[in-house]
Amino acid sequence: MTEPLPSAEFTVLRQTIALRGTVRMTLVPLVSLGWAVLTLLLLLYGGPPIACIVSLGVLVGGFEAVHALHVGAERIGRYVQVYYEAPADGPRWETAVTTVGPALPGGGIDPLFSVVFVGLTAINLLVALVPLPTRLELGAVAVLHLGFVFRVVRARLAATKQRAVELESFKAMQSRERAAS
Repeated sequence: MTEPLPSAEFTVLRQTIALRGTVRMTLVPLVSLGWAVLTLLLLLYGGPPIACIVSLGVLVGGFEAVHALHVGAERIGRYVQVYYEAPADGPRWETAVTTVGPALPGGGIDPLFSVVFVGLTAINLLVALVPLPTRLELGAVAVLHLGFVFRVVRARLAATKQRAVELESFKAMQSRERAAS
């Protein structure tokens, strides 16, 4: 006997959210370790200061993966909230999360690990100072590092609004679907 489609879809969506969360939590230490190894090799074996862009690339790639996983999981969560949690007897996990989360002291958690990525970026920039770079090298390296920090800050600000914006978008989409049928 097969499971009804809505029940099967709900199960798969919840599993997807859980998997994305697990991958995100595993990815950050792996990216940090990869960055640390690369940075240590740069410090031990030298190279031009501009070489720290390679280790910055590891941080950028890691952050973008974490960001994509988080945004996707949040989007699926809002879909579940609108399409599966509307009935009174339906599941309530996403609704409970959106109610309790903002009330946490200190503003809750940082799902993008922004502080970790910005901190590692600052250390990476310090690595560019060994050996002492020329002004041109320092300028190029600093612009790239600051550009990444700017990206992290923008993504963090967008993530704080994502839940509310996408919840309203899915509610509007559901209303249009109901009106059309």
